Amino acid sequence: MPDEPAVRELRLVVTADDYDAALHFYRDVLGLTERGAFASEDGRVTILEAGRATLELTDPNHAAFIDEVEVGRRVAGHVRVAFQVDDSVATTAKLAAAGAEVVAEPTRTPWNSLNSRLEAPGALQLTLFTELDD
Repeated sequence: MPDEPAVRELRLVVTADDYDAALHFYRDVLGLTERGAFASEDGRVTILEAGRATLELTDPNHAAFIDEVEVGRRVAGHVRVAFQVDDSVATTAKLAAAGAEVVAEPTRTPWNSLNSRLEAPGALQLTLFTELDD
């Protein structure tokens, strides 16, 4: 394995029909820091920092298990975005007040985190998770 990683950044690109609402939700409500914004005659794009990025791959059976733990039934599509936050209870309430649909309130998982599930702007299903100490 080389000393330097071949990939420097994971960038999830979301096309949102209501760009302004999605930008407000992710930047202003969730609190992602704006790294850059660009415009052309044909449209706009904003790049938001989301902390450390990882790619989590799962097979269909384990994806169903995660949904069962977090929601109680299979609900996610093939892509779900997970954000680690300091307080998943408060952040869930904050995002719901900003228009996200709460699919499942925060639930303690077998892997010792407190996870909630939301449907958010840009047609994304979100997991908010807080790692628990005990």
